[in-house]
Amino acid sequence: MIIYIGSDHAGFELKQKLINYIKSLNLEVIDKGAFHLDTNDDYPDFIIPVAEAVSINENSFGIILGGSGQGEQISANKVTGIRAIEYYGGNLEIVKLGREHNNANILSLGARFINEDEAKEAVKIFIETTFTNDERHIRRLNKINQKENGIIN
Repeated sequence: MIIYIGSDHAGFELKQKLINYIKSLNLEVIDKGAFHLDTNDDYPDFIIPVAEAVSINENSFGIILGGSGQGEQISANKVTGIRAIEYYGGNLEIVKLGREHNNANILSLGARFINEDEAKEAVKIFIETTFTNDERHIRRLNKINQKENGIIN
């Protein structure tokens, strides 16, 4: 399992901590940037490369971070095959459901709304939770894929 990770300036500090945490779980981490703190950077420059990498590697997940996580989630979801969900605090069950029901492959974190421990727990749940493969969830994901690939209007 490979974990691709990326953030803008708002998530930079938390990203560095998560890289070490993910490595402690004996997983490979590939950092797509930012590689230094620049308050004028633009999140799509780091998030889209994470999403592209995840989209071509079925044995991977993405972790993306920004101030709210919202723009990051939107950017990631523009890449074909990506199902990014967001966590910015509160009940962690939402992360589990995103994996179980939607087979999410990227977790977007709102770094200004969660602390390091919440981020680590969200990442752990995301990585360890499996898709249920229930027929109803597969059916729904197939409809999304058809729309994404221009098969249905």
